[in-house]
Amino acid sequence: MTLDRRIHAFRPDLAEASLQGRVEAERFTEGAVAQVRVPKIALRAKPDVFCGLDTELMLGEGVKVLDVAEGWAWVKSDLDDYVGYLPQAAIIDTAPAPTHWVTVPRTFLYPEPDMKRPPVDAVSMGSRMTVTGETETRGTRYLLTTEGAVIARHLAPLGATISDDYVDIASLFLETPYLWGGRTGFGLDCSGLVQLAMMMAGRAVPRDSDQQAAMPGEALTRADLARGDLVFWKGHVGVMENRDTLLHANGHTMSVAREKLDDAIGRIASLYGQPTGFKRPNCK
Repeated sequence: MTLDRRIHAFRPDLAEASLQGRVEAERFTEGAVAQVRVPKIALRAKPDVFCGLDTELMLGEGVKVLDVAEGWAWVKSDLDDYVGYLPQAAIIDTAPAPTHWVTVPRTFLYPEPDMKRPPVDAVSMGSRMTVTGETETRGTRYLLTTEGAVIARHLAPLGATISDDYVDIASLFLETPYLWGGRTGFGLDCSGLVQLAMMMAGRAVPRDSDQQAAMPGEALTRADLARGDLVFWKGHVGVMENRDTLLHANGHTMSVAREKLDDAIGRIASLYGQPTGFKRPNCK
């Protein structure tokens, strides 16, 4: 059985310890704990800035560092087990455990609790931070974090859900630019939208559309579709807003868009064929 390199870390010289006995490698490692220290960073299949991004990691997300060489770290994501390379400078090995995460599509980090000050950066929904205090300035409440001051209502305790309805969450990203490999509020691909929306509704799902197609759920027919069901094509996924309307990040509009499902099926058929499946996900 060929192991999926996206979620199994192995090279001829090194592999993760859990694969001992399953793959051949010169040595095995348990890896070291680290945390993403930048708002977002590309995870790539090779240690090369010209290699396309497979996915992205966000501020405060945990990784297992398997190797470091020539400024690159080979890591495995704690969130979805995705394996790849990112710049070593994008992670830190000693950081306080995150206490809160961002619950709006995007927000700013301010150098101090004052919205009139130029922000030092912007972060996406799902980004994790450590809150150290809170204060109020001119009637606006801020949470103070290790990264800067954030509008208090843009954060919630880590793991708190925005809504049980992940379709509502997905709709917050309408018009967000399409980005191959993107999974943040600054750019999303099809499966990144599904993963992010469902994560913020308290459901853990894998990263890519083929992995999502294989996750637990009830197989459906076109006639069975209802709000929250997923529609799959080869290399693409969308979520039903209602029985006739699809929400999806797509390369046609180059954005997260709302589209009639029958129109999408007809348009996509000439490029990638008919849908490969309809599913009502059963994941927690």
